[in-house]
Amino acid sequence: MFPVVMPTYARADIAFERGEGAYLWSTDGRRFLDFHSGVAVNSLGHGHPRLVGALIAQAAKVWHTSNLFRVPGQERVAAKLVAATFADTVFFCNSGAEAIECALKMARKHHYDAGRPERYRVITAIGAFHGRTLATIAAGGQEKHLKGFAPAMEGFDHVPFGNLNTLRDAIGPETAAILVEPVQGEGGIIAGDPDYLRRLRATADEFGLLLIFDEVQTGMGRTGSLFAYQQLGIAPDIMAAAKGLGGGFPVGACLATAAAAAGMTAGSHGSTFGGNPLAMAAAETVLDVMLEDGFLAHVGAMGALLRTRLDTLAAAVPAVIEEVRGVGLMLGLKLRVANTDMVARLMDNGLLTVPAGDNVVRLLPPLTIGEAEIEAALAILSRTFGEVTP
Repeated sequence: MFPVVMPTYARADIAFERGEGAYLWSTDGRRFLDFHSGVAVNSLGHGHPRLVGALIAQAAKVWHTSNLFRVPGQERVAAKLVAATFADTVFFCNSGAEAIECALKMARKHHYDAGRPERYRVITAIGAFHGRTLATIAAGGQEKHLKGFAPAMEGFDHVPFGNLNTLRDAIGPETAAILVEPVQGEGGIIAGDPDYLRRLRATADEFGLLLIFDEVQTGMGRTGSLFAYQQLGIAPDIMAAAKGLGGGFPVGACLATAAAAAGMTAGSHGSTFGGNPLAMAAAETVLDVMLEDGFLAHVGAMGALLRTRLDTLAAAVPAVIEEVRGVGLMLGLKLRVANTDMVARLMDNGLLTVPAGDNVVRLLPPLTIGEAEIEAALAILSRTFGEVTP
């Protein structure tokens, strides 16, 4: 019999019934230290009292009204995002893929309204991941995601990540934008060189292109600043956010300058569920917590501690760990043994992690993680790696 839940995921045979802070408890009573965070989504950990309180309070009022009416929560959250970033305006949706779709449409509409309808192509990076829709798998360009879904949506030119000369060679009269992740997450926690990312800004300006940052995974404090671009001294024209924005509640956002978004007028884009009152209650609370004094400094400190401890571990087991990668609390271990096997072993020993491309194990703890949880995780990592013989 075909499964009643469509079998599109290779799921681990485990289910969770409750969580608290950095820990999850499975239905069979086992406790796990969560360095998975729902793939960088549970930014405030599990059961954060302010987030729980905000959702309960909003649920007792109104859940959904649609975007045919004003949604006061959207106005508040957008104002806070605008105040904290480069952006002038925000579109709310439900996921990172939808935020990227909005960004791609915005880039085309921007050039169309400027009398340049021939400009529709977007340059993206080899190894990128931008979502699972037809447009976003085409943007990512990875064969494993495209297989079976031909023909790929036209309009994307893929160049090596970090190679500015090749990117410049790919710019033509039909180029509209450059789309890049500051850190390739699914691709293997590959951080873009800051100088390369800064030069993308200069290149976009030189050729009259829009620069789009995919900060779905790097954003909302994950790299130690609210968004990764803020560590570079430059800003994109358009930026996609999601994952940690809702702390576990589905919400995405596409942020843009007024110039980039000028063509996004009534009827040009929409979403039935996007930015509904429940989602905005979650997002506003997450933003309020993250923007409090000391929160992002804590992320930076915990990221530095975790990186130091991982570097020490890597030096102790060079036959298992080839390289430590990443920024802030978005870290990865490139292994000399199969990453999927290691993720399973770590789970058996009580630590949840995430596989990624290039044979990497991702470590994505809640941003509220403390020193005790980091030491507990390192103890599990050390014990588990000690069990493995390459």
